[in-house]
Parts: sequence; structure tokens; C-alpha cells
Amino acid sequence: MIALPASARLYLRPTQFVDSPIGHPDGAVARLAGGLLWFAAWELSVVEGASITRHHLPVAALPDDPRLAAIAARVTAPRGALQLGERVVRLDQPQVMGILNMTPDSFSDGGRHLDDPAAAAQAGFDMGVHGAAIIDVGGESTRPGAAEVWEGDEIARVVPVIEQLARSGTAVSIDTRRAGVMEAALAAGAHVVNDVAALLYDPRALDVVAKAQCPVVLMHSPDPEAGGHGEGGYQHVLFDVYNWLEKRVDAVVAAGVDRSRILIDPGIGFGKSLQENCALLNGLALFHGIGSAIVLGASRKRMVGALSNEAPASERLGGSLTLALKGADLGVQLIRVHDVFETAQAVRVWRGLRDVALVGR
Repeated sequence: MIALPASARLYLRPTQFVDSPIGHPDGAVARLAGGLLWFAAWELSVVEGASITRHHLPVAALPDDPRLAAIAARVTAPRGALQLGERVVRLDQPQVMGILNMTPDSFSDGGRHLDDPAAAAQAGFDMGVHGAAIIDVGGESTRPGAAEVWEGDEIARVVPVIEQLARSGTAVSIDTRRAGVMEAALAAGAHVVNDVAALLYDPRALDVVAKAQCPVVLMHSPDPEAGGHGEGGYQHVLFDVYNWLEKRVDAVVAAGVDRSRILIDPGIGFGKSLQENCALLNGLALFHGIGSAIVLGASRKRMVGALSNEAPASERLGGSLTLALKGADLGVQLIRVHDVFETAQAVRVWRGLRDVALVGR
């Protein structure tokens, strides 16, 4: 008998992924988030104070506890498709989100499209042709130490590009922390707000999203009000980030945003060490317990260089693809990347292998 004290926090992580439900007895495997992955076991973590006890259980052997039943239901519930203008983005499979920075100082591609909205829009169109389901347009660098950008400058950078992309029927997200930029971008045709500060940096941001009822990505960082790159001070990074995101989702729902429109991002590289980033990536499946679609943004980040002989940002394609496929293997719904063509190709091959596995050998 597993002890589940009323005062303990309980977490479920899907494990033992299988190629197909075919050949398994009824109830022996479960479908992850209504997608292409099936799993046969749970890792149950019981956290009480500083004590963490882990149990590995078959899917059908979950203890009879309403707290666990609620988490399991969120893990397996299908994630609804996003209606983004003319486009429908299905979340029952991994999708690619292309990064389009209109900045002079982003860590990887800063300055490439600054002051040339037509060229930037063309780059966004090309990403769509290459397989990006959503183009994420940003006008402010969020790299550590980046200079603050005046709201008016940020609007001037992104709005002309968003207008051109939206007119073509492209699904667009606006990567910003500022309410005024969100309003201007949505008015220009953006469909999604992607906020690295989880609507905490600007006091009006939550109201803007609630009024628009648009999908929103809430990203974790240890100090969102001050830029997101503070010290984490984590006791256990996986559970700490999970708890923060779960609480933030509940707060945004309470403010009037439909839960089905909320996506979560664990914030790889924001106030986390290399070891903590690796722990989050290895444990990504835990976050399905929050019940929201997951966005993974690890493309070309510092951890890739740290694990590959300090490769510069321009030479991190291989490592970025590794992390993208790691996300796909653990059920991530949106993979945010610089290298759209290569990532979309990798995901298509991944999808082909999954399709064959699902229909049997």
C-alpha cells in the first residue's frame, strides 16, 4: 500500500512509452494528451516537505485517490486544435513554430531582418512553406543582459511584418511582454500572444489577453517582472517549475481566459543552470499533468553550446534538432525553432515512424 498523505503534493509522469496500443490488454496503456504517443506506466512522486518518494506503477495500478485521478485525466485529455484566423493548428501531433526576430541584438539572428519588413515577411512566408504552423514575431531580445526596448519602437518593428503575414493567411504569434504591443499586434492580425513573462511584466497584459480571448503561451522564469533571468533558487527544478506554471494557469483562468486557450512553456535557459535545463528536458512529460499544450523553446540555446564544445549559436543545428526530437518523443505540441526547414523535416520523419508503429508491424 502506497502512503498518500493529505498534506503531500502528488505528481504523475508518464513513462514506458510503447510503439502502439495494439497487442496490449485493455487498460494496460494510455494515450498521451490525445496524441500519437502511448505509455504503459506512471512515475508517481509523493512530495512532503523535503521528502520525495517515487513509485513506478503500471497504468492500470494507479492508487484510488481523487487527486491522482484528476491528474491522470489531465494527462490523457486531448488538446483542442487552435483556430488561428483561417488556419487550424492541430495539437494531436508536434507542430513547428518558426522564430522571426525583428531585433538588432537577439542572441542568434539579431539584425537579420531589422528595418526591412518586406524581407522579414518573406522570411516568414518561407518558414510557412517549409513547415512552420505558426510564425512567432518578436521585436525585443530576451537574451541575458539585453537592453530594454521602448514600446513604440517594438510596435514599429513588428506591426508591419504581422500585417503582411496575416494578410496572406499565415498564423502569427506575437512574442512580447508589453500590453501595448499585444494590442497593436492583435489589431494587425496576430492570433496568439507568446509572453516570456507569463502576463506578469505588464499590469495590463492579462486584461488584454482576457478581452481578446486569444491563445496565450505562459512561460516560466524565476523573475518575470524583472526580465526573467534571475537566480532560480530551486529546491527541485522540475516540481518547482510545474507548481509555478500550474498556479499561473489557474490565475489566468480565474481572470477570464479559457483554459483551452492556454499553452505552457517551461522556459529553457531562463534562470536555469545547464543541469536544471537538462532535468526539465528529461522530465518534460510531467508537465502534461497541468492539462495544457506544451511549447518547447530550446533552439540554438546556450545549453546546446555547453554540451557540444562551446559551439557558437550559428553552429547549433544538430543539438537543436536533438532537443526538438526529445520534445516530440515526450509529447510536446509546439516546438519553437530558428531552423524551420530542418526541424520540420525531422518531425515529418518522426511522424512517419510513429504512423507505421501505430498501425502495427
